Amino acid sequence: MSAHGNDWLEQLDRHLASPCLAWLLGAGVSYGANIPLMYPLTARVRELAAGTVHEQLLNALFDELPGDTHIEHVLSQLGDYTALATRTAAGSVNIAGHTYDKQQLTSTHEQILEWIANTIRWGIVPARNETAAVVGDAENSLIRIDDHSDFIRALFHTSQAGLQDRRKPVRIFTTNYDTLIEDALALASVPYWDGFTGGAVAFRSYRFGDEEPKSGIRACVIKMHGSIDWHLGDDGKVWRVRSLDTYPNRNGLILIHPQATKYAATQRDPFAAQFDLFRRALSTRDDNVLAVCGYSFGDDHINQEIELCMGRTDSRTTLIAFAEEKDGQMPECLTLWRNSSWGARVFVVTQNGIYVGNEGPLHPPEEGSSHKWWTFAGVTKLLRDGSESFL
Repeated sequence: MSAHGNDWLEQLDRHLASPCLAWLLGAGVSYGANIPLMYPLTARVRELAAGTVHEQLLNALFDELPGDTHIEHVLSQLGDYTALATRTAAGSVNIAGHTYDKQQLTSTHEQILEWIANTIRWGIVPARNETAAVVGDAENSLIRIDDHSDFIRALFHTSQAGLQDRRKPVRIFTTNYDTLIEDALALASVPYWDGFTGGAVAFRSYRFGDEEPKSGIRACVIKMHGSIDWHLGDDGKVWRVRSLDTYPNRNGLILIHPQATKYAATQRDPFAAQFDLFRRALSTRDDNVLAVCGYSFGDDHINQEIELCMGRTDSRTTLIAFAEEKDGQMPECLTLWRNSSWGARVFVVTQNGIYVGNEGPLHPPEEGSSHKWWTFAGVTKLLRDGSESFL
């Protein structure tokens, strides 16, 4: 191994042990927990809608959207139609030759949210070959937390062991609706903050623009697309509530997508507050690191925030993206970023090696094999044992 190659491995390990570290975790980290990715989740929602009063509207929405549409796109479209119906004199909209009033649109929106939440809450093992799909429920949950627990232990009890007194809390941003990161932190006895105050039932106390707590915690969990246990109450407050509780009254509205509700003021919008925290984390004046795992770089809003912050002349952020190269190509935005004027601060770790700026792949695998360090389990091993353990 060349000295130059060793330097990049050492830099990678040092960055992941940075005293100012943030993570962005996407749907891929929960796949092993029996939580479906976006397109299998979309298929499950359409399966549940079959034969219901919501099927016609749902099919019409899919028909008018591009072929690669998934259920989050449908929720956005449905949210836009609901807003339009609210503004019209008739209080309704026409979709594919059928008229739908605000109540019908809202009812379908809430039912989709409920189907998504239940699928994520209890899990599903997709059909494979001749084996039928297995669907979890309250009596037989299929959710597995092992991968998340291993990651949290590696992050806080290995790579950050003994550093809690001289490092900032690790910010963990996630686009996932599940509660596995929070549960894994609790099971590892790692104190964390998530913007709520209370116990099993909690109210959202964090408001747009507030400072995060700096002491008494080791992690901040910022759920950018909401959570299956977030609910909007009659009073307009956001509550974190257990699935089977009958209180507080929450109107059936689960907050698991930025289009799930609209707020008159940004200060009351939990989603705007989450993205503001993401923006501030990337814009800090200190040397800091954003590590990304399980995220496909398919969210234009998130990608834009990363690009704007990384491209600032005073930016001191290093991006470490753990990603898969599909058909020999990494996500397009990563290719653009690593070849940009700030590409020297972009590390991309794939099955084919490490890319740093326009260099790479460095440390390619042996012929006929591939590295696993880009996967969630691989990242966990990297945190625990170091990058050289893969070579």
